[in-house]
Amino acid sequence: MEPLDGYHDPETVEHYQQMLAAAADAGVQVWVGLHQRTSPGWFADDLGGFANDRARTYHWPRHVDWMAETFGDQVFGWTGIHQPVNLANAGWMSGDMPPGEASVAGFTKALESLLLANHDAWRLLSGGDRPVATVMNLSPLFPIAPEGRAGAADAADAARAMAAGYDQAMWGSWIRALTDGVIDVPGRPVVEIPDMAGSFDIIGFSYFSAISVFADGTTDTYPPDMPTDDFGRSMWPEGMGITLRRLADELPGRPLMVTECGVGSDNDDLRCEVMEGNLTQIADAVADGIDVRGVFHHTGVDSWEWDRGFDVHFGLADAKRNLRPSAEVARRWATGSSPASHSGTPDT
Repeated sequence: MEPLDGYHDPETVEHYQQMLAAAADAGVQVWVGLHQRTSPGWFADDLGGFANDRARTYHWPRHVDWMAETFGDQVFGWTGIHQPVNLANAGWMSGDMPPGEASVAGFTKALESLLLANHDAWRLLSGGDRPVATVMNLSPLFPIAPEGRAGAADAADAARAMAAGYDQAMWGSWIRALTDGVIDVPGRPVVEIPDMAGSFDIIGFSYFSAISVFADGTTDTYPPDMPTDDFGRSMWPEGMGITLRRLADELPGRPLMVTECGVGSDNDDLRCEVMEGNLTQIADAVADGIDVRGVFHHTGVDSWEWDRGFDVHFGLADAKRNLRPSAEVARRWATGSSPASHSGTPDT
């Protein structure tokens, strides 16, 4: 979109405007995300990305304003930074993405900066007439330690401490911001931003799997005995219910939205099973009074999956738009013809 600082490629802009117009003609209301994982080289490499104060406080707000001015009339809703915790980890902890750093200090600084940038996006967009939602990557976390061995008690304590630290980064750092106006990233001084309390119109999140946390800080999928997708993640719909109910407890009265869930696999039978399980968990939560505004399946059509290219298939349809049986599952739930959906499933 902006391959050079301050220059927006007109062909790319026109392409997205045409896509949004086609969606409107088809009766599709589109949520547009302002950032998902990748950034142009001048921003990510030359400036250092969101961890650079000028990049965050000048270039990022400029991008948000430009997006609103250029596409605002064609957008149903906005999301800010997609999965800030994952982005901080990939760019500043694991080093898998630009700027390619690998340090705890770099991760915590980047996470704080990303949460601030996400807030800036909400602040700039909140004056319009379109809702603004978060997209937080969330997982239930389970400390795991061997039982019946020497030192097992110490290992269990260490696993719990590690899980608590991960939990604070994944959950607490931004939830406290939305309740108390305080960003609380582990290892950094708290940052008071009073107008963060109550910010965002909808609390959106991604859920794919739960996570095991071990005493040495390593992680794995949870539960270990469940079917897995091509990324090795356990497909456990109960985790969706746990995540929804925790959000409802910690952010009472706030509307929620599942902005991403799916199965990366050629096994469409597994996809159908997991979709039914996830949607049943969501329907049960709605029946219990939890305000879930919508569900986005990842993805409608097979797409490019970052470091895996076209090798991992998430779609209800393949790249040639041939529908898989899982598309029928989506149709039944979206139209209210699935038995469990009558308990009050949100829009899908």
